[in-house]
Amino acid sequence: MDHSFLLMLSNLLHLQNHLDPTTSLLSDTASSTTATSPTSLLTSTSAAPLLFFTIASVLSYLACSRPSPSPTPSSASPSTSEFSVSAFRALSTERIWAMEAPLRDAQWRSLYGLSYPVFTTVVEKLKPYITQSNLSLPSDYAVAMVLSRLAHGHSAKTLATRYSLDPYLVSKITNMVTRLLSTKLYPEFIKIPVSRRRLHETTQGFEELTSLPNICGAIDGAPVRVRRLPSNLPNPSVYDCRHGFSSVQLQVVADHKKIFWDVCVKAPGGFDDASHFRESLLYNRLTSGDIVWEKVLNVRGHHVRPYVVGDWCYPLLSFLLTPFSWNRTGTPAQNAFDEALMKGRKVVEEAIGLLKGRWKILQELNVDLNHAPQTIVACCVLHNLCQIAREPEPELWKEPEESGPAPRVLENEKSYYYFGESLRQALADDLYQRLSSR
Repeated sequence: MDHSFLLMLSNLLHLQNHLDPTTSLLSDTASSTTATSPTSLLTSTSAAPLLFFTIASVLSYLACSRPSPSPTPSSASPSTSEFSVSAFRALSTERIWAMEAPLRDAQWRSLYGLSYPVFTTVVEKLKPYITQSNLSLPSDYAVAMVLSRLAHGHSAKTLATRYSLDPYLVSKITNMVTRLLSTKLYPEFIKIPVSRRRLHETTQGFEELTSLPNICGAIDGAPVRVRRLPSNLPNPSVYDCRHGFSSVQLQVVADHKKIFWDVCVKAPGGFDDASHFRESLLYNRLTSGDIVWEKVLNVRGHHVRPYVVGDWCYPLLSFLLTPFSWNRTGTPAQNAFDEALMKGRKVVEEAIGLLKGRWKILQELNVDLNHAPQTIVACCVLHNLCQIAREPEPELWKEPEESGPAPRVLENEKSYYYFGESLRQALADDLYQRLSSR
């Protein structure tokens, strides 16, 4: 019973005793006056007890009929209130801009993997498409939920519990947002550097890193682990990569700022880097002459067009130069070239490390295999957004060491191979001469 109600009853009892002292002696009188009948005792008291019990009954009724207090906001489940639409709206409107920028962006990165201004850019670009889908949730809330999943690697079931949604709806929203990122935003944020300004900036940046002229990108592949393969796959072993786990193969080309300008996810993890490269659209465009870089240099009588650098797992071609050896067993000029080339290749290694460090879902994909490629490409688009905005770089995810023999030269590649071989030697001799003259 309510404490204030008990106190009120106590005060009424004292008041009643003060008005009618005979009532307080009622029990003593009953024990000592045996000749007195009960009727005579009752008639000797006043009306005060009746008044007291009447008032007490009324107060008791009022106390019992009082509605129970509604639960305070703090008593609500944190998992429901903290991630509700209203809580998100309260944080992402007036309050977020009232915070100091470093604190605001640090909080947003911890939740969604990127700062608030970059988040709003993503939302503004995706909102028209999300609105067309007639989604029952606000666009920014849906994007935030998907970014949370990509940044922390949460499963659909975990997010469903956190956001009080059905797991199927979480998967559906994830598929929609990643599809939009990988299709609608890909052409805007992942571009081959063909314009004169950007090509000059890229080759100049690589030359400062390596002392080699006209490098326009660094290529590398990485397996993306898949948590679970469908049980009805006809040949699941094709997804087993050389490191012993099920995966799909990612291929990227990065510039000197660790920004991807080409992304390909077309092969299961059992494919090697060379095979995946030959299956890519980039390979087809380069061999067909569809991509034309106008910047041409003359090095020891060789016309050097912009080229990509890769490790020994890739084929040596006129547009893709690889090291002479993997263990520095060449001539001094060749070893100097290999060392310079690997400095350029390190850029793409770090870019992949940043990608998986920032978007932890790529450390172990927990999406349907059919949606794996678009999820990976979506993370690459978001990586570029973060690099362009100069977001703080997270701790690098460490990829397993490269291994495997050099790929064989295909019949249709022999002309590219012979030209690449002479071009590589000319660049090696030129670099060694410049280094020796210093």
